[in-house]
Amino acid sequence: MKRIFLSLILILLVASFTVQARGGQGISYYKAGFPDVAKPLLLSELTTDPSTSSETCYYLGKIYFGENKSDSATYYFNKGLTGEGVNALNSIGLAMLKIKSNPKAAEQEIQSTLKLPVAKKNPDFYIAAAEAYLANGQFDDAINYREKAKNIKVKYAPLAVLSGDIELARKDVGAACSNYEMAILYDANCKEAYIKYARAYKGVNPSLAISKLNELKVKEPSFLLTDRELGDLYYANNDFKKATEYYDNYLKSGNTSISDFVKYSSSVLYSEDYAKSLELSLMGLKKAPLSPVFNRIAMYSSVPLGKNEDAIKYADALFNKSDKPEINYYDYTNYGQALSSLKQYDLAIEQFRKAIKLDSTQIGFWTKISDLYEFKQDYKSSIAAYSTYMKSLPVDKVNNPDIIIALAKKYYSYGSLETTPADIKKASLQTADSIFAKVAELEPTSYRGNFYRARTNLALDPDSKTDVAKGFYEQTLAFVESKADVRYNQVLIESCRFLGGYYYQKRDYVKSKTFWEKILTIEPKNELAIRLVDAIDKAQKGKK
Repeated sequence: MKRIFLSLILILLVASFTVQARGGQGISYYKAGFPDVAKPLLLSELTTDPSTSSETCYYLGKIYFGENKSDSATYYFNKGLTGEGVNALNSIGLAMLKIKSNPKAAEQEIQSTLKLPVAKKNPDFYIAAAEAYLANGQFDDAINYREKAKNIKVKYAPLAVLSGDIELARKDVGAACSNYEMAILYDANCKEAYIKYARAYKGVNPSLAISKLNELKVKEPSFLLTDRELGDLYYANNDFKKATEYYDNYLKSGNTSISDFVKYSSSVLYSEDYAKSLELSLMGLKKAPLSPVFNRIAMYSSVPLGKNEDAIKYADALFNKSDKPEINYYDYTNYGQALSSLKQYDLAIEQFRKAIKLDSTQIGFWTKISDLYEFKQDYKSSIAAYSTYMKSLPVDKVNNPDIIIALAKKYYSYGSLETTPADIKKASLQTADSIFAKVAELEPTSYRGNFYRARTNLALDPDSKTDVAKGFYEQTLAFVESKADVRYNQVLIESCRFLGGYYYQKRDYVKSKTFWEKILTIEPKNELAIRLVDAIDKAQKGKK
């Protein structure tokens, strides 16, 4: 079923990347608040529907103005003033381009246009004039033309939307949304009002935004851009599973762009459906092979799937073959994780160092570097990296037992390694013991410090010439027995094994047997305990 679904997605993806205009959709999508979706449709409609070409040119000009492409905007506004069905709104569009550079000329052109018979009693022209000033940040002039539009028609949805836009530009979200609500009251089918209301509340009150979009979805379920908007909203609020549901539905519209598919693939990735996100990213790469985002998603998806060689291939494409990639530290850490899984530790260490260089606040990566050195059994470098991490910690974390004990364990491992020179062995174990002692001091109600001190002192004195290790094992055993918790069973077994062996060597068989019997209560089939109890029983019978 999943394979069939993904095949359908691919068909939709191919179709959507070559958008076809259908019945003047471009203008309706622009008016609904989706210029990015409208643009390719308008460009297509320009050649297929000459009867609306002038109006189409006006909206294309506005889109290019919004993209800061004044030359393209000028071209389309001028084009809209020639040929069939000339629309005078294009004159206001040309004036809009001059408002900042030549305000007097712009105002004269707008006034001249508004004197035309087609414009005099048409509120849409005054709204267009207000929008021209608003687009240039001229609030007072925008309000002036809005009031003139009101003199023609008061209860008019586009006029209420304009009022909302003015208030939103002035950072008054509440007033803006009140006007968008008014627009819906005047015209329940005013999609732009629903969309702009939701966008205004997106970062302020997401629940209100979702509610308004759901109203539109119920009213017009076939308008799938509502699903995209809902997907974007859930995506922005890190609810990636919900985002994925709506992006799934939006793909059916056939108007999706590469940008939409990137968000869809990303939401699937962040939902941790790595197999699906990998397949989606590969679909994206077929259409956009130089896309850094699709290469990134492919790498990020491959690592948790254990496809580390593929991950390295996508990492190479991201870093070296993508179109202007903006590298982030996750790129290096995912690449490093793939290299680590393939035991290419030196290269992995290099990636984590690059991650820290890119963002020095990510001090936790020093622990990963430390672990990678440990995998190489380069404990000296491992300890150095971990020490760097500890020096970077804020003051309140310096005495954290969990952080301190990790360093002690590294010293213990270094001292326990057969290839470590004798003098370094002893020094490392002594350092480990001193750090474990600090852990015991910081955690008086825990077994960890004393337990690891027992191990460390046994490594320092494997023949038990002193009773230091014995003392710590006894303290550990007393603690874990008092807890009567199965989580401590392995600690109890290790402590009893040492103490049972210690007393066996001392020929105190009675005491030794008590420890082996404790082990057998936990592990009845423990071979060593069975063997030692049997040996003790035989020795005691021999005495009789």
